[in-house]
Amino acid sequence: MTFASKITLSRLLLVPVFAVLAIYYGHSVADKVPIEWLRWCALAVFVTAAASDGLDGWIARRFNQRSRFGAIIDPIADKTLLLTAIITLTLVNWGPDHWHLPLWFTALVIVRDCIILGGINVLHFTGHQVNIAPQWSGKVCTVTQMVAIGWIMLKVVPFSPIYPCIIAAACTVWSGVDYIRDGLRILHESGQANV
Repeated sequence: MTFASKITLSRLLLVPVFAVLAIYYGHSVADKVPIEWLRWCALAVFVTAAASDGLDGWIARRFNQRSRFGAIIDPIADKTLLLTAIITLTLVNWGPDHWHLPLWFTALVIVRDCIILGGINVLHFTGHQVNIAPQWSGKVCTVTQMVAIGWIMLKVVPFSPIYPCIIAAACTVWSGVDYIRDGLRILHESGQANV
């Protein structure tokens, strides 16, 4: 196993640590005695895990440590971290007045990811070559989702989390439509769909 893949695996191992810290902090908020060190630890774990995504990719490219295992585990680790943070910060209030991600936003993110995974499976099982390449819209989508997560965890801006969620939701839909178009294009080029 390459060093880059070990970093990716460490990101996966940090996910439950983040979730436990985030949930315990949320419970302390519910008890009206917020334990701020839990919030800062959860934030530090999340930032460390998120930063490791760039680090393992750089190491894999710089030191020629690309591997099939790394190509499979890296997006799994990314999605696990992101979805865990979104789901946790939806179910647990991190402040007064419903300081959490709205349920509709989380549902939208999950539905988009399920549609993309379903489309990839359809293409795979119908014998199509599926090269999973990140789209520009997908990167913007991830960044805006991270901003929404950060908005909740940092609690610096006093405005409701609904505002970054609306922007992230629009980018999530845009990205999902882009991936659907790509899938339909692959089917069309093979003559198996009339688009």
